[in-house]
Amino acid sequence: MQSTDLGNRESGKLWHRKPSPAARDGFNLVQRTAQACTALAFNLRRKSEFLVALADYSIKCFDTVTKELVSWMRGHESSVFSISVHASGRYAITTSSDTAQLWDLDTFQRKRKLNILQSVGIQKVFFLPLSNTILSCFKDNSIFAWECDTLSCRYQLPAPPESSSILYKVFAVTRDGRILAAGGKSNHLHLWCLEAKQLFRIIQMPARVRAIRHLEFLPDSFDAGSNQVLGVLSQDGIMRFVNIQTCKLLFEIGSLDEGISSSVISPHGRYIASIMENGSLNIYSVQALTQEINKPPPPLVKVIEDLPKSKLNSGDLKMKVTSGRVQRPARSRENRIQTRILKKDLTGSFENKENELSDGLNKKRLQILLKGYGEYPMKYRMFIWRSLLQLPENHTAFNSLEDKGVHVAFLNLQKKYPIKSRKLLRVLQRTLSALAHWSAIFSDTPYLPLLAFPFVKLFQNNQLICFEVVATLIINWCQHWFEYFPNPPINILSMIENVLAFHDKELLQHFIDHDITSQLYAWPLLETIFSEVLTREEWLKLFDNVFSNHPSFLLMTVVAYNICSRAPLLNCSLKDDFEYFFHHRNNLDISVVIKEVYRLMDTTPTDIHPDSMLHVFVALTKGQYPVFNQYPKFIVDYQTQERERIRNDELDYLRERQMVEDMQAEVDQQRVEDEAWYQKQELLRKAEETRRELLLQEEEKMVQQRQRLASVKRELKVKEMHLQDATRRRFLKLQQDQREMELRRLDDELERKVHMRDREIATTAKDLEMRHLELESQKRLYEKQNLIRNQEAVAKEMREDTDAYRRKVDLEEHMFHKLIETGQTQNQKTHKLIEENLAKAEQACLNADWRIQALHKQRCDDLQRSECYQEVARLLRENRRKETEVLNSMMGEEAKKWQEAEEKDFHLKSEKKASALSDASRKWFLQKEINDALEHAEHPYTKGVPRYQNGQVVSSCLSRTSQLNDISEADSSTCPSFSQRRIQWDTTERDLMERVRNLRQRLTVQARNRCQTPHLLVT
Repeated sequence: MQSTDLGNRESGKLWHRKPSPAARDGFNLVQRTAQACTALAFNLRRKSEFLVALADYSIKCFDTVTKELVSWMRGHESSVFSISVHASGRYAITTSSDTAQLWDLDTFQRKRKLNILQSVGIQKVFFLPLSNTILSCFKDNSIFAWECDTLSCRYQLPAPPESSSILYKVFAVTRDGRILAAGGKSNHLHLWCLEAKQLFRIIQMPARVRAIRHLEFLPDSFDAGSNQVLGVLSQDGIMRFVNIQTCKLLFEIGSLDEGISSSVISPHGRYIASIMENGSLNIYSVQALTQEINKPPPPLVKVIEDLPKSKLNSGDLKMKVTSGRVQRPARSRENRIQTRILKKDLTGSFENKENELSDGLNKKRLQILLKGYGEYPMKYRMFIWRSLLQLPENHTAFNSLEDKGVHVAFLNLQKKYPIKSRKLLRVLQRTLSALAHWSAIFSDTPYLPLLAFPFVKLFQNNQLICFEVVATLIINWCQHWFEYFPNPPINILSMIENVLAFHDKELLQHFIDHDITSQLYAWPLLETIFSEVLTREEWLKLFDNVFSNHPSFLLMTVVAYNICSRAPLLNCSLKDDFEYFFHHRNNLDISVVIKEVYRLMDTTPTDIHPDSMLHVFVALTKGQYPVFNQYPKFIVDYQTQERERIRNDELDYLRERQMVEDMQAEVDQQRVEDEAWYQKQELLRKAEETRRELLLQEEEKMVQQRQRLASVKRELKVKEMHLQDATRRRFLKLQQDQREMELRRLDDELERKVHMRDREIATTAKDLEMRHLELESQKRLYEKQNLIRNQEAVAKEMREDTDAYRRKVDLEEHMFHKLIETGQTQNQKTHKLIEENLAKAEQACLNADWRIQALHKQRCDDLQRSECYQEVARLLRENRRKETEVLNSMMGEEAKKWQEAEEKDFHLKSEKKASALSDASRKWFLQKEINDALEHAEHPYTKGVPRYQNGQVVSSCLSRTSQLNDISEADSSTCPSFSQRRIQWDTTERDLMERVRNLRQRLTVQARNRCQTPHLLVT
């Protein structure tokens, strides 16, 4: 036994040596599905295609030639475990545990779906061979038969007997579809007769068989489909082959050590392929397995040998019985039988034998039927043609021709004959290639595709029949066509012309007058065998008669076609009209033409009749095709040589052209590279220019953005100025409101004080009398109390002076720190200086007005107070005059004290003047330093105006301060009271704070001008 390790190879050979020369050898990887395969099916209408069921519940169709996916079918919801293909290859049934689906393999669309209850379940659904019946087997042992076309239930098999009832798991049907074998988890086999619809036999397998896993009938070439041998695969991995008639075990494959997992038998029954449990694939030869069984039995024919002549008499005869083949008795020379009378019988029997066709048909009867109906039935036409042409169906010879591949002459057939159907083009190409391999002349015959195309279209599903029909047509109906090759068959055309001259001289003379030869009115019909001028039905009807008659019938058809078309032909005068007429369909009844053909066959004289020059029908030989050499061999050889020479010249030319093309390609490539380099440089230059333009655009955009930013900043500054102005106005209004409130409060306070003073004056006037009585007691205490008051006033004045000095020091330090901070605040802008100065001036004016109003009110208040004081003084003077006597004792001491107080006051004033001078010198120094620090950043105009304004404000403030001081001194001189001194210090403090505020604003404006001036110079 041979063994081959396939491994991971994608292709290779199965046999180390072929078991027979005709056996095909090899395997190829078609597709990697990446999923487990659950079922396979072959024998589709397109023989190169097959179906595969995968573990993802889908079914795919692959092509073994192109190795491509043809279609992908989905619809199952569980694993598909069975695929059954109809005998025509057009339909397929896929079965899973819950459903069965019927598919149309032409469109790969689902036609029907069988849904069942989940509790029932499907065992198998499959087509019966050689019929349109679908058999469905369910898990409850019910078996139904359905009509494929209508899907109507034809019958149901009855339930098996209870004594041998088993649950069916596996099924098998004979090739003729008459017997159904069913098995399951038992060693019993049930055989059903589907014609009688009953169980006719139960076979009990050996005791070792407990369950049956697979059933399959073994085909036999001589049993006409009624298979007698059944293969039974049991649970032990052994497949036993049993004769269902004799119930004998014939042979078995597999063993307990090397069990079989699944098995399949080839369609012709020669090989058995088994997948073993260890993963290997074993192929068994049925011939080798049945060698002992198929030994021929001993011969049943016994031959009686004659005795020698000397011993031949009636009384002495001996018989010798031997085994061997049947031998004819030797004829005696003396007793010869006269055969003259039997000659007629022999001729009749020969004619009958000639008319007798295969499959029980008779040619004479077919001709009578044909003449009666005009054509053969469409249903049986192909069968009758095959019988009439006596096709041998040489599969081996045709396969050998087909295995040679496509002939060189027909490699580019689609360019000359662009056929839409790829399948039809492929069949035509294979048929023409087989003819060219059969005889060399057909590779050079230009009209061969036109001759073969009608038959290719008719027999496209059976290439063997198509080839043999065309070959039979060429051998019989194309006799002597190739004697004048490559020219048209002048001898055949001459026969046609002679017949036409005999039957219709006028038409022939018309052809001659218009220079129309037989190559124009006869040859186009012959080279296309009327396929251009007839419809499909007319052409089939014509060739029913052609194949049923002598080969000369085809030539007579040409003459009859011309005679039946004489009226339009006689009206034609141009050559183009004649060409169009014989290359297109015409309004002509083919039945009339056929009747005319039969008339011509009967009325044509023998000397010009084509049947005298054409041989009778000769069928193709069985086994091998005959040699076809009825052509001028030297011309074909010359053409072959010329073609070979031309091919060699073409090869040389192609090589040279390839070299030139390579050189041209290199030059082109170099040019392309140069152009690419130049283009690249140009692109780089353009890119650089583009980048520059982009940079310029970006710069312009940046400038625009800066301008927009500056405008936005200006708008923001304007908004900020407006906001500041609004804020300032709101603040001024708030200050004005506060000052008005303060004035109202002061007015109220003044009124209250005036009222209180009036009440005090009244009280004082009332108390003067009481005080007169108390003068003595006050006299003692007056000096002491006066001293205490003076001390308290002096202490309070000292505290106020200390506080004023501390505030002055803080102000100077603040001004000095402001001087230091001027260098850090130089980033302010100059354009605010004028506005701020205006704001300061306006604020100064407002402050001055407020101060003037306040001073005016204070003056009024002082005048009122002075009047009150004068009144009180007057009263006091009057009281003094009355008390002069009381105070005389104290005047001296009082004068001394006042003198001492004046001296101290003078000394205090001198000290204040000295302090004021020192303060003025420090202020002058600080002002000079501030001016020196800001003079490089100040604009002359902005320098002068603020100085003038600030000086004016300061001078006005100083003047007003001096006025206030004068007023306060006057007030203090007139009435040295504590409230007047407090008002004086508050006024002084306000003036000083106003000056500090003005100085701070001035420093801020100068710093802004200093920061903005360099920016303006840069821009």
